Amino acid sequence: MPLLCHPATPCALPLQLSVRLALTRSGNGDSLQLHYQLCGDVARLRLPAPAQPGPADGLWQHTCFEAFVGVHGERSYREYNFSPSGQWAAYCFHDQRQRDRSTESPVRPLIDLQTGSDTLSLQACLPLAALPLTSPPQPWDLGLSAVIETRDGQLSYWALRHPAERPDFHHRGGWLSPSRLPDLPLPELERP
Repeated sequence: MPLLCHPATPCALPLQLSVRLALTRSGNGDSLQLHYQLCGDVARLRLPAPAQPGPADGLWQHTCFEAFVGVHGERSYREYNFSPSGQWAAYCFHDQRQRDRSTESPVRPLIDLQTGSDTLSLQACLPLAALPLTSPPQPWDLGLSAVIETRDGQLSYWALRHPAERPDFHHRGGWLSPSRLPDLPLPELERP
């Protein structure tokens, strides 16, 4: 799925950004994989330096890939940030931009970064237990986005859609609803 640059924050570099989703099963449990692929002049990007993997705040102030996951029809949702540094953040919200620290629990996504002369690939693997699940299972709304920083410090904001005049990844108008989500490739996993 392609991510689009917000017109209020144009990127000076010719870049293409997309994300693929998959549900996977492994000995470590079921997970949602997000694979962000950035193509173009990646040598002119400012990437955070490698850091000890772990939680960190403020990752969105530099190059960072993000996912927002909410149960369709509910106001609460979760936000996940994945930095090329190897750090991440996970937040719970009970309504738009209204953080709910009481429901936050430790999340340890696996992040893998690969860079080439004209590509940057970040894969984040989130345990399904870290995602909003209901019983019986209900479908998700997903917001997929990224902040891209060039070497001169310019930030551009990328998302599936931009429903507002200014970039706002928390705005559900920019998220995909269940009817627009791609089929995830493991039918034996019940889609939450």
